[in-house]
Amino acid sequence: MNAFSRRGACPALSAPMQTGDGLLVRLNPVAGGLSPGSLIGLGESALRHGNGIMEVTARGSLQIRGLTAESARLLAAEVDALGVAVRTGVPVELGPLAGIDPQELADPRPLAQRLRAAIEEAGLTARLGPKVSVIVDGGGQLAMDALTADVRLKVVRAGGEFLWSVSVGGDSRSARPLALVDGDAARDIAAAALRMVAEKGREAHTRDLSERQLASLASWHSFAPPSVLPDISPTREEIGSFAAGSPSGADPHFATSAIGETGGDSSISPQVGEMSGRTEGGAVERQRSPVGLFDLANDHALGIGLPFGSMPAQPLIELVGQALQLGSTEIRMAPSRALLFLGLSSSACASLQASAATLGFVTSPADPRTRIVACPGAPACASGRIATRAIAETIATESADLFDSSITLHISGCAKGCAHPGAAALTLIGDENGAGLVVDGTAKALPAGYRPGYDAARGVAGIATAIRSARHPGETAAACLARLGAAGVAELYRRN
Repeated sequence: MNAFSRRGACPALSAPMQTGDGLLVRLNPVAGGLSPGSLIGLGESALRHGNGIMEVTARGSLQIRGLTAESARLLAAEVDALGVAVRTGVPVELGPLAGIDPQELADPRPLAQRLRAAIEEAGLTARLGPKVSVIVDGGGQLAMDALTADVRLKVVRAGGEFLWSVSVGGDSRSARPLALVDGDAARDIAAAALRMVAEKGREAHTRDLSERQLASLASWHSFAPPSVLPDISPTREEIGSFAAGSPSGADPHFATSAIGETGGDSSISPQVGEMSGRTEGGAVERQRSPVGLFDLANDHALGIGLPFGSMPAQPLIELVGQALQLGSTEIRMAPSRALLFLGLSSSACASLQASAATLGFVTSPADPRTRIVACPGAPACASGRIATRAIAETIATESADLFDSSITLHISGCAKGCAHPGAAALTLIGDENGAGLVVDGTAKALPAGYRPGYDAARGVAGIATAIRSARHPGETAAACLARLGAAGVAELYRRN
């Protein structure tokens, strides 16, 4: 067993991470999903060796909490005995319905496999940091637009054919578009970008690449096999001089200096709107919730959410057991903290959905719990200053009408903001002063007002009451919050 990984690393089965409630492991099945029997076995292992809490993360990974050094070893042995192969190396992530969604533009799995092979052949796994990731998105009912990645490949329809949009950094809205190419070129550009990141060290990401490096990637449409990709370095300039993968339309100057950090300014040519994951009209596709019913070619998938991404193993075992009896053949983890049960008839989906609701799972995309992100908090996490999930449950029950699709509430046990690093419309943060409120910011921001931690839900209820009375017809909750202003919202939170 490797030494316990530092916070911020990825807690793989071979390198669990120390948290406030013990060791944590994260599992990503190689096959993409698990058989019902395997997931039941993992739940039973979580009860035997951990604290019985299982989680699905925002990126669709399965986590088991509360392990010790010895029980983590026993868990690893049982995972092997169940025949569950887990992914290692640089994460190359696919949509949860990859390869089985009739609405996909292309099956992303072959390209993802070729890219994984290129990464391994180049020896990049040990040279890249644990948070470096790639997304290969074939589109369909559950796109990956909301997830950030260092490199994202997304299939688009262009001129009557399907090509791959290559972009770097951010989500589909904020990523930097590079090129619109076929699958082989997309793989080569992605591998080249990761080599450049590796040259900058294990703390680097594609956001750290220079303008000249990005320009060279945007211009390079290589068809070279991954085994002969050049060893790209910020100072060795091979990308332009590599004969088999020279940039299209390159001039002699580019061939000798395209990759260098110095020299003349080189900007990336404008790309079509589709390259950043946008539709032909330029609008970003609305992200569909993974909770609900999805039509497949011959049957259905049912998405069921875990409240705040977490559930005790016993109800999860019960739900999966019922799914098995109803004919489910596979269960896939989905981004936004959900499970997709595959192979079900319409009547089986209705029956399983009713059982899930009884067991406390999230069964509707309109459930206010889908708009609340809450880390484990106190007492599960040693850093937590407030009982985040108890507060979240109270808010979801008492202030449900606050949460339309425009609002996200983040409840963080401390200022690290592990569960939601980005900004949220409202953020509650636990610290030595109680539960602080940040309006339109992150957990690292200075709170504008405080309440005692045990009373935080009542403060949010005050905000919900004000929105209820001040909201204009057709106005979103977020727009109403903006009208009330950060100072006014903070005052509503502090009252009484």
